[in-house]
Amino acid sequence: MSGRNPRVVALGGGHGLAATLSALRGITSDITAIVTVADNGGSSGRLREEFSIYPPGDLRMALAALCSDDEWGRSWAQIMQYRFQSDGDLNGHAVGNLLLAALWNKGDDPVSGLDRVGSLLKVIGRVLPMSQEPLDIEATFTNSTGRFIVKGQVQVATAKGRLESLRLHPENPSARIESIAAITDADWIVMGPGSWFSSVLPHLLVPQQREALIASKAKKFLILNLDSTISNSSTSNLGEYAGYTPIEHIEILRQYAPGLRFDYIIADESLVGQGDEIEKYLSSTGGELVVGDLRDASALIHHDPRKLTSLLAHMARELLVG
Repeated sequence: MSGRNPRVVALGGGHGLAATLSALRGITSDITAIVTVADNGGSSGRLREEFSIYPPGDLRMALAALCSDDEWGRSWAQIMQYRFQSDGDLNGHAVGNLLLAALWNKGDDPVSGLDRVGSLLKVIGRVLPMSQEPLDIEATFTNSTGRFIVKGQVQVATAKGRLESLRLHPENPSARIESIAAITDADWIVMGPGSWFSSVLPHLLVPQQREALIASKAKKFLILNLDSTISNSSTSNLGEYAGYTPIEHIEILRQYAPGLRFDYIIADESLVGQGDEIEKYLSSTGGELVVGDLRDASALIHHDPRKLTSLLAHMARELLVG
């Protein structure tokens, strides 16, 4: 580890990645976020239809999560996240999405555009796209009526069924060289939480990135999703477990990256009833289960970044001592 300021790479997308980034900034200033670029819904989807650009939404959320913790950074983060409310074409668009779209449409290299916005927000670290080009996700699921195919990040994330296969279009996309360099130099690599099929697993479908993750000597952390089934009736079944057990989530990752091993599996205490089963499973992979109170009391299907910070800071101290 690089002293008390580890070089950390976090991979994912959406609210899950934003929570992880908000937590990580409490223990290091050397953060690289690598973000899924297949969103096809809402403001991002509309902008993709009009312009040949990355979907900006998840990238915008990562930038906002890493903004400087001062009046300038916090105010700009609020502006980036603000959505227009109107009866016209701007309705629902986030200001940050439009800013990124403007930079890319006028010809800025995508990463240069992200870096320019990062400078404006005085972000802690850097935000990078997962691939050289925008992507689409397609999946095959099975349910009681048979097999069916869905296309699009939103559709894959909300499909009801068991995943049979997942693929990207175009297939085997190239990774950004900046992302590979960050993974190679990392002390820590963190994946999850988030929509497993549309935000987490796609990172393993980019061949260069998958191989870099497997080859990396960094400590690897996997943050499991919250189990929504223990929540009250107003939130039950709104989480992202979609009927899969924690072990099945880990197994799905291993299916697409057999050589990828995680040193630490981080789980909320709501999974403690399955802890013995998870630990028995991990004994064959060399991983260690770390359990803590990570649930946001005000939004039971989300992680609390402050609780994640506390747990990760404790782990960082333990690693330094070790």
